[in-house]
Amino acid sequence: MLTLHAADLLLPGDREPVPGGAVLIDGDRIAMIAPYEDVAAEHPAARVRRWPGVLTPGLVNRHGAALLELAYFPDDPFEVDELGPEPLTGAALAALAPSESRRGNSARRCTQKLLAHGVVAVTGPLVTPAVRTAVRRAGLEVLPSGGAEGPAALDPFADAEPGEAFRAPLAVGGPARFAVFAVPDEAAPAARGAGTCIATVIGGRLVHRRR
Repeated sequence: MLTLHAADLLLPGDREPVPGGAVLIDGDRIAMIAPYEDVAAEHPAARVRRWPGVLTPGLVNRHGAALLELAYFPDDPFEVDELGPEPLTGAALAALAPSESRRGNSARRCTQKLLAHGVVAVTGPLVTPAVRTAVRRAGLEVLPSGGAEGPAALDPFADAEPGEAFRAPLAVGGPARFAVFAVPDEAAPAARGAGTCIATVIGGRLVHRRR
C-alpha cells in the first residue's frame, strides 16, 4: 500500500524546503517528494498521514556505542527505586555487572528512546550479541565507528550542526527513513532539540509515534 506522509514543512536535506510538502512511500522506498496537493492528485488512493510540524531526514546518533554498550538504562518503574532514573555508566555500571541478557534489555529501552528522538542510525562498534539484536529489531542502521566527542546524549542535535545530524537527504528511490518534529519552522528542530520528535519512520514503517 502507498502511504503519503504530509507535514506543514518538508526539509529534504539537500535542497529548498517544501511548504505543505509530502513524501510518498511505496514499501520501504520513497516514491515521490512534492507539495501535498501534487502527490495526492497523482495518487488519490494512497493512505494519508498528516503531521503538524517539520518533516526531515532521519537523524544519526554518533554516541551509539557509548549509549548502547557502555550504559545501562534502568527498567522504569521496576528498577528505578534501586538504581535511579538515569543511565548507569563507569563505576556504577561496573558495580552492577549486568548479564548479557540484561544488557540486551537495556539496549532495547535505549533504542526506544533513540527512535523517540528521530534517530534512524547509530555509530558502532556494537560487540555484545544481545545489544546487536536489540538494535537490529528496532530497525536502526549501524554505521562505522567515529563517534562524537563529549558526554553521550540521546539528542543528535546536542553536539552536531543541524545538517550533520541527518543520516542522508530524502530522495526518490531512496530508503524511507525520516522524522517529524512538532516545531514551527526550519530552524526549530535543532534549536528546540530532537525531543520534539512526534514520529519516526524506518523502512517505510512508523516505528515511533508520540501518543
